[in-house]
Amino acid sequence: MTPHRPTRRSILKSAGGVSAAMALGAGGVLAAAPSAAAVGNAAGLTIVDRNEADPRMRYYRFRTAAIGWDPGVNVLLPDDYHYSGRRYPVLYLFHGGGDGQDFITFDREGIRQWTAGKRIIVVMPDGGKAGWYSNPVTTNVGPRDWEDFHIHQLLPWVEANFRTYAEYDGRAVSGFSMGGFGALKYAAKYFGHFASVSSHSGPASLRRDFGLVTHWANVSSAAVELGGGTVYGAPLWDEARVSADNPVQRIESYRHKRVFLVAGTSPDPVNWFDTVNETQVLAGQREFRGLLGRAGIPHEWHEPTGGHFIRHDMMRRDIDGIIARLRKA
Repeated sequence: MTPHRPTRRSILKSAGGVSAAMALGAGGVLAAAPSAAAVGNAAGLTIVDRNEADPRMRYYRFRTAAIGWDPGVNVLLPDDYHYSGRRYPVLYLFHGGGDGQDFITFDREGIRQWTAGKRIIVVMPDGGKAGWYSNPVTTNVGPRDWEDFHIHQLLPWVEANFRTYAEYDGRAVSGFSMGGFGALKYAAKYFGHFASVSSHSGPASLRRDFGLVTHWANVSSAAVELGGGTVYGAPLWDEARVSADNPVQRIESYRHKRVFLVAGTSPDPVNWFDTVNETQVLAGQREFRGLLGRAGIPHEWHEPTGGHFIRHDMMRRDIDGIIARLRKA
C-alpha cells in the first residue's frame, strides 16, 4: 500500500513530530469480560456517547475530571473476538498532533486492514491537538491531564471491559509523531506496563539542539491546547519533568522491551514543514539508538526515504512484531 500523508492543514500540524503486573504463558479460552455498560464509571470515566454497532470498531466518548472536554476512544477488536472466548494482548496506538489528528486517525489510515485476521485489540484514544501525552505544568482552559487519562483511567477501563491480558506481556504502546514521543515516554515512565514500544517519526530527545523539541512542545501546547499554558513550563522549564519524560535520559527503562523505531531520511519536496520535522526526529532517534546500543539494549530501527508521514508498510511490520512479542491470544 502506498504511504498516505494524514491531513494536517494548520501551522501546528503534526505537532508531535516536531523539528523540533508480569506473567508468561500461552493463550487459551477464558471467561468473558463484563460489557462496557457494566463498568460504566470504572476508573473515574463516565460514558457519555458510544457506538457498538460495528462488530470490530467500537467508539466511546468519556466524561473525566482529567480532561476539560469529553475525549473519544476507538477500540478495534479482533475478527474472532465475539465468539472465541479468548483473552487478547492490547496495543495502545497514539495519534500525532495538529488539527487533522485525533482518535480516528488510524481508522482513516487503514488500521482495519493492517490488523485483519490478527489476534490483538487496538485502543486508539484522543490525545489532544498538542497534548504531548502529558499533564501540563500550566493550563488556562481547565484540566488537560492526558497522561492521567491514558495511564490511570483508560488503561484500567479497557482491562475492566474487554478480555485482555492485564499484565506487562499483554500490552504494547506505539504512535506516530507526537504519539511516537508519547509511546516512548509512557514505556519508560511506566516500565512495568508495556513489553513493546514503537515510535513512528516520533521525537526521542527533548534537550538536543538547545531543547528544540521541548520549546516546540511548549509553543504548540500554548497555541492550540492550553490557552497560553505550557506542557513543561515557561519561561523556565520544570527540569525534573523534562528529565522524567526524556527518552534519551531513561535508557535503562527500555531494557527487556521490544523497541521499534522509524524515521525518514529524505526531504519532502512538497511540504517544507514536514521536512524540518523529520530532520529533527531523525537526529533525535539516532542519538537515542546510539545510547541503546552502547547500553547493550536490542532495538529494531528503520530509516526509509521520505519525510514526516505514516508509513503503512512500517506499521504493518510493527504490528506483526508486537504480536510476536506479546502473550498470545
